[in-house]
Amino acid sequence: MNHYATVDDFLLMLQKRDGQQPEFLQAVREVFTSLWPFLKDNPRYTEQCLLERLVEPERAIQFRVCWMNDKGEAQINRAWRVQFNSAIGPFKGGMRFHPSVNLSILKFLGFEQTLKNALTTLPMGGGKGGSDFDPKGKSNAEIMRFCQALMTELYRHLGPDTDVPAGDIGVGGREVGYMAGMMKKLSNNNACVFTGKGISFGGSLIRPEATGYGLVYFTEAMLKRHGSGFAGMRVAVSGSGNVAQYTIEKQWSWARKS
Repeated sequence: MNHYATVDDFLLMLQKRDGQQPEFLQAVREVFTSLWPFLKDNPRYTEQCLLERLVEPERAIQFRVCWMNDKGEAQINRAWRVQFNSAIGPFKGGMRFHPSVNLSILKFLGFEQTLKNALTTLPMGGGKGGSDFDPKGKSNAEIMRFCQALMTELYRHLGPDTDVPAGDIGVGGREVGYMAGMMKKLSNNNACVFTGKGISFGGSLIRPEATGYGLVYFTEAMLKRHGSGFAGMRVAVSGSGNVAQYTIEKQWSWARKS
């Protein structure tokens, strides 16, 4: 298997290169520990540095975002867009606004997004972006100014055949709308590449509910495949974000009908 006799040899190479990125390293370890037996039996998938390509982003863009708060004071945040893999289609993945955001977390999310999107069988690659900007406690005007300032750099890296962002933690329909509107203005093009927009701005019906509802349908399909179902089961949902809330809503609606 190339020059990596074991998964630990491969991970050691990655550790030397990305040792300061623990979240990314953990994600790669989990995936490749699971894949290694298959790769040993199918060495053709290790040729032409395919493993190395799979864990190295095609592009990682880092830039500063300078914006003004309501007091007229300049603020600086750091932002990234990790365009991880476009082997089967344009980069696709959300934007996250949270103080914990850093390159390691976004590489971890972009790596997993690549695999998740591939499983859909749709022509989508994987990517992820975000900023250490904290929207909590910010006014609507401050969030708008930040989103618009961020897009003055990010817009040039996006496009329907290049990179299609969406929302994530800290980025809902409002923030997507601000960013999408600024991109349309800067690019002089009405084609908006963001998903997760509001309905009045070209978005899709029940987009906020889609992931949570889909989780319930997917779980039900898996249970049926094994001759089971939700009937008589106790369901535990972790978290209280968008996905968790609509997972509970759909599950509760099914429980009332049964």
